Amino acid sequence: MGTQKRIGILTSGGDCAGLNAVIRAVVHHAVNTYGWEVLGIRQATQGLMVRPPLASSLTPDKVDPFLTAGGTMLGTTNKGNPFAFPMPDGSLRDRSHEIIEGYRLLGLDALIGIGGDGSLAILQRLAQQGNLNLVGIPKTIDNDVGVTELSIGFDTAVSIATEALDRLHFTAASHSRVMILEVMGRDAGHIAISAGIAGGADIILIPEIPYTINGICQAIKQRQEAGKNYCLVIVAEAVRTEAGESVTLDSDVEQCRLGGIGQYLSKQICSRIDAETRVTVLGHIQRGGTPSPLDRLIGATFGVAAVDLIAEEKYDRVVTWQNRHVRSVSIREAILHYAAVNPEGTLVKTARGLNIYLGD
Repeated sequence: MGTQKRIGILTSGGDCAGLNAVIRAVVHHAVNTYGWEVLGIRQATQGLMVRPPLASSLTPDKVDPFLTAGGTMLGTTNKGNPFAFPMPDGSLRDRSHEIIEGYRLLGLDALIGIGGDGSLAILQRLAQQGNLNLVGIPKTIDNDVGVTELSIGFDTAVSIATEALDRLHFTAASHSRVMILEVMGRDAGHIAISAGIAGGADIILIPEIPYTINGICQAIKQRQEAGKNYCLVIVAEAVRTEAGESVTLDSDVEQCRLGGIGQYLSKQICSRIDAETRVTVLGHIQRGGTPSPLDRLIGATFGVAAVDLIAEEKYDRVVTWQNRHVRSVSIREAILHYAAVNPEGTLVKTARGLNIYLGD
């Protein structure tokens, strides 16, 4: 059974499907296998700034109902870097010491942090500064954490985008339209190319491969000449204009949000060829809903592995999925390289083999 421990768990950054499966696995394994206590920390690191810290004991009975729920039962935030935290007067303050103190006040022996590369980098810095025992679990619908083949939330996002393409097929054919589906992915095109292949898209645009409007129009005209009266286009939100400019939403929030490339493409296509276009932006629909079986499976696997790392006192590690096995690597190694779509990789070759237009 090992030494009695009290461990904390938090979710940080954007939410996604499968987080509750991770939390459930951590609680079941820690409580039932090792006899430990698990504290769920609410609202990520901000919950450790509050006095008393926002944390409560988690038991198998408490977490079981959340297995099929989207989002995170602990809450999360993707705002407010604790090393330069925005204050009400507009100033920035280093509040990292408050988080470290919160960890101490809870009497934690270790912390499991579930997050993307940005969150993991912040958590690692906090752990190094405060000598905290940290184990990380990668989650992001973007699937861009360097050394893991899968991150929590990615499969569900791809499933939702694929279903959207499935539905758009029929309305596109009924009205002889070019349907443009804009999907998330931050700076990477993993969701777009995976869903595009699975959903039968005719054109897939990702930030890793340049394109031209003329190339897109030519692909649409070729379909028209072949007697195919409609076309499905899926585009990642980070795709730039033909001139290389980012497309962002007008917003008064602190963070610059990508969005609008679908509308840009629609206008460009309509101005050059005889085609009626419609744009669908999935947005946060990709983050919500019931997690896919794969996200629950990977979530359970990552949660169990993270608890075992704590039992072995192997800290400053991230669990990853590689070659059908869970392996842990240092946090530094996990976030050192950004995992964009490889323009020479298998999925790109597959798409081209299916005669899907990807770019010029």
